[in-house]
Amino acid sequence: MGGSEEQAETQLEEQTELQGRLEAAAELISTAGPLAVLTGAGISTDSGIPDFRGPQGVWTLNPEAERASNIDVYMAEPEVRKANWRVMAGGLWDGVEPNVGHHALVELDRRGGLDTLVTQNVDGLHLMAGTDPGRIVEVHGTVRRSMCLGCGEQNDIEVVLERVRSGDEDPRCTRPACGGLLKRATVSFGQALFPGDMERVDEVARRCDLLLAVGSTLSVYPVAAMVPVAVRHGAAVVVVNGSPTEMDHLADVVVRGSISDVLPAVLGLAADV
Repeated sequence: MGGSEEQAETQLEEQTELQGRLEAAAELISTAGPLAVLTGAGISTDSGIPDFRGPQGVWTLNPEAERASNIDVYMAEPEVRKANWRVMAGGLWDGVEPNVGHHALVELDRRGGLDTLVTQNVDGLHLMAGTDPGRIVEVHGTVRRSMCLGCGEQNDIEVVLERVRSGDEDPRCTRPACGGLLKRATVSFGQALFPGDMERVDEVARRCDLLLAVGSTLSVYPVAAMVPVAVRHGAAVVVVNGSPTEMDHLADVVVRGSISDVLPAVLGLAADV
């Protein structure tokens, strides 16, 4: 057998195996009761969201941005804050739109198959795509809003970015008697998660019939603990990711491939079952 024939045979075997995994995942999803979804950075890759530590990552190209992600540094160093606001005001997130993976989960929500969507992402794309806000837990916050480190008030991030573009280099809270530092409403290193979020995550992990993990390496805690908690309480687990995860051994089905390709395929097949 020639090299090209062997390659074609290998590709056919891989396609057959992938199709089998897609169908197995779809069967589990179609018969599940309460369905929880956990998403990570992989679902937003096709929307052009840059990673942080890769060769062209945000932190690789701009080390000061990584320093700004530490809450102690952010609060102590005005120049770090100013540089962070300049990057944000320069349009870092402009033009970023949901992709087919996000929209596939919206369709799952619309047909009544989604209980809760937990996301580790701060890009706000699940909300932009149209998933019911009441079903979303943004455990690491969102870049779409600002927050005051003094009084805790949140606002549309564009309100603050307009101030920065108008010359306010280090914006402060405008509430009377506050004047606290402002930052994006994201959870920085050294900063506590938002109250109630992990309690809600733990609750859905305990009650779901199936946990669908999408685009996450399942290595960042405490959110990654959803998987073993769900398994201990009898849930099935489907992992959809482009590379191996730390929880593959706990999954009933692992589907590997481009999220924008395989997630719509899995959910589309589930809708037809």
